[in-house]
Amino acid sequence: MEKKHKENDNKQTRIIYFVHGTTTDNASKLCSGWKEAELNELGKKQAFNLGVLVNKRGIKFDALYTSDLVRAIESSNIAFPEYHKITDKRLRECNYGDLDGKQKSLVIYEEHINKAFPNGESLKDVEKRVREFVQFLKEEYYGKTIGIVAHRAPQLALEVIINGITWQEAIKTDWRKTGNWQPGWEYIIKEVQ
Repeated sequence: MEKKHKENDNKQTRIIYFVHGTTTDNASKLCSGWKEAELNELGKKQAFNLGVLVNKRGIKFDALYTSDLVRAIESSNIAFPEYHKITDKRLRECNYGDLDGKQKSLVIYEEHINKAFPNGESLKDVEKRVREFVQFLKEEYYGKTIGIVAHRAPQLALEVIINGITWQEAIKTDWRKTGNWQPGWEYIIKEVQ
């Protein structure tokens, strides 16, 4: 592995992160967590339009990873039909435990950075599994561009891990709160903190 890094000194691993389209749960203001939720018609249209936007930008992936939850898989299949998808459970949404499938207003991230949701996991738990995934990408895809289709908590974990901000900052500046959606967020893996 050392030799590989020396040969690619000027390269970095690039992640382009996409979120899944709107689901039936999203439309009903329910949180899904690890519960399966399919895309609704709007979500399917969003995924298709995302693929069009990304293709217009000329972005190509060396590998495309997705959460193993159906809403992420379905979004990636619609947006990027030309790619083989690799599912990885480390990219799953936060497990809200007893709150999976309940009202979205009950899921308060600020209260669960270190404290697990009842019978679920904390955001720090999500960070741990995403950190392992980032290390895997760094080792296996050095100098490559990786596409990821997943969820809110793993994206915020990337903000913490790669951009070096706190969970509080990641939650406060989350595009879902600010309204600043975009067709893909770019993260560069250098040294993982």
